[in-house]
Amino acid sequence: MGMSEATPSRLVRIGLDDTDHPDVGCTTERMDALIRTIVHELGVVILERRLVRLWPFAERRTRGNGALGVVIDLMEEGYEALLAICREWFEVLLSEMEKYPPTKYAPAPCMVISSTPTPEKWYWSAVRTHVDANSRLGEVTEQGCIVLSSTTSWGVVGASAAISWIPNPSSSWELIAWRNPTLVGTKREVDQRAISALEESHPETFVNRDPTKGRGLIAPRTPCPVLYGIRGATSQAVSQAHEWLQCREDVERCAGHATHRTNQLSDDHIPSTMSGTIVSGPKETKGGHSHLVAFSGSHPVTLVAFSEGGPVNRLLRELAPGDIVSWTGLASPDGSIHLEKLCLVSPTPRIVGRPVCCSKTMRSAGRNQSLRCRTCRRTQKKVWTSRQLNPKQPLASGAWVEPTASNRRHLARPISLDPVH
Repeated sequence: MGMSEATPSRLVRIGLDDTDHPDVGCTTERMDALIRTIVHELGVVILERRLVRLWPFAERRTRGNGALGVVIDLMEEGYEALLAICREWFEVLLSEMEKYPPTKYAPAPCMVISSTPTPEKWYWSAVRTHVDANSRLGEVTEQGCIVLSSTTSWGVVGASAAISWIPNPSSSWELIAWRNPTLVGTKREVDQRAISALEESHPETFVNRDPTKGRGLIAPRTPCPVLYGIRGATSQAVSQAHEWLQCREDVERCAGHATHRTNQLSDDHIPSTMSGTIVSGPKETKGGHSHLVAFSGSHPVTLVAFSEGGPVNRLLRELAPGDIVSWTGLASPDGSIHLEKLCLVSPTPRIVGRPVCCSKTMRSAGRNQSLRCRTCRRTQKKVWTSRQLNPKQPLASGAWVEPTASNRRHLARPISLDPVH
């Protein structure tokens, strides 16, 4: 008897974005519902779920500024059935959204489906710069992808990025747990003591709390369906942490959960580390924000540190012309760099004042005259005295500083995970 040929299969990637409304729903929950429907109807194998954060300056960024993706191993004969399920599900989604309350930016959902690899540049452009939705829609269509959208196609940028991102070995993971629908809008029961103990009992998880503020970071503060999100180095680490939380009496039971591979904590939105010399003193603006100018390469660059940046803002205020610094940050639409990490590499000596004689500061004898001691009448050339910064001071240590955990972007990689070079 001859061996039967294996049934051919194909990898299908589905991306979804822009289903969020400030008061209703969540794209993670929407995608989970779609995936469960597909698995139930077709019995497919889900290879990986993905959560892809996008360019922080995107004009129409959603609440979490992230798109969802899924990679499915599908039997060839099930492809048309998959498309039918996606189309029906999407039509139901659009019908539900018609009932949403008015908002400045109404959701503009888009789903992109591809059974062939898509250009990785779709991801990199979406995470580092503005992408025109109409131009991207044209590219996606030319690539042969299936596109489902509302009357506008804003979501195509995130959806196409979600199916084009190629994870690497250092990619992090996030397990998202959702609330029972009857509890959405009520206070989440996730005790702070449980969050504090989480990192100690599960060291491969991270960014669970902000120790500087004594506040947990895994539970949202909005009335969305998410109960919490646990970030970690491996899928196993976040799964074990979730099971541990769900066994505690001081943590609300979830209605469902799923683990996603993610570009969070990757610094993918930042092309490289930059260095330069400070050429102007820091200036403070309303709200406690600060900025100054550095010369990097062959051109001046305005560095901005917001008050929320904490340690970064404080270090920027201490800088002086001549200091050599390194930084990572995001180029804003106005050309300035919004700092995310900052390091004083080589400080210039700080001027203390005029020389001292007879325990008193020497004074100028007049215009174009030397300095003179008013006690002993000794004179000397007009100079300033300076001092090197104390190497024990944080300012002069050469160490990198970053905002506290609660004020970092989803994409920002903490110094504790990967020292900056």
